[in-house]
Amino acid sequence: MCSMPLVNALSIDVEDYFQVSALAPYVPREDWDTRECRVERNVERILALLERHDSKATFFTLGWIAERYPALVRAIVASGHELGSHGYGHQRVTELSQDEFLADIKRAKGILEDVSGHAVRGYRAPSFSIGAENLWAFERLEQAGYAYSSSIYPIAHDHYGMPEAPRFAHRVRSLVEVPATTLRMFNRNLPASGGGYFRLLPYALSRWMIQRVNRIEKQATMFYFHPWEIDPLQPRVAGIDRKTRFRHYVCLDRMEGKLERLLDDFRWDRMDRVFLGTTFHS
Repeated sequence: MCSMPLVNALSIDVEDYFQVSALAPYVPREDWDTRECRVERNVERILALLERHDSKATFFTLGWIAERYPALVRAIVASGHELGSHGYGHQRVTELSQDEFLADIKRAKGILEDVSGHAVRGYRAPSFSIGAENLWAFERLEQAGYAYSSSIYPIAHDHYGMPEAPRFAHRVRSLVEVPATTLRMFNRNLPASGGGYFRLLPYALSRWMIQRVNRIEKQATMFYFHPWEIDPLQPRVAGIDRKTRFRHYVCLDRMEGKLERLLDDFRWDRMDRVFLGTTFHS
């Protein structure tokens, strides 16, 4: 008798193209309101994509976005998706003091709940910026009333990462932490959960990595992407360095097609339904 395939967790980090951490040196925060916003149309496309494939997801949304586009937040919830917090203004946890971080996550949670009329249980740090140096963040998330986080990436990376962290969902204090999915090979963790890696790698390789985690390790995976990643016509930010340009713009024109295949090949649901209610070790 064949067992049903595992259900994986799909997540979208709702931020606009000019709010990406790597572009912060080139786009001052005070200029955000002067930039062309494209997040509404891109999230509408994502909602239509998910509806076509009968899939649900978690949308980790900036408080900054929710303040300006409340109808977008309500559309996410009305479509049966989970609303999560991505903080208020996309500041990395590494840039904030403990008090500043607590104020940021409380502010974002309050805005999202007021706009949507629904409780917000999950949080994702901008740029997966919780790591070995700021594990105090979990105590602050607990204090702010969150039930889970998805803020650690167990890889070595120049902008983030905690390669020694557990690879799968686990308990930290009273919270469940759901790290970005990795595949353990060659004595290291390889990224297998979306973002720029998914855009760059051949789809067959990404599919193989997710299948291996599901079938061999018997674990649900967590996949993520951003609305701007399906928008190859987004405005180009001037003056950025070559590495940042490559990372941000590589294969944007192929992303939506890859997502169509991903949604066909695996079963997907919201973060809370996949990971909460399960017993994890501390």
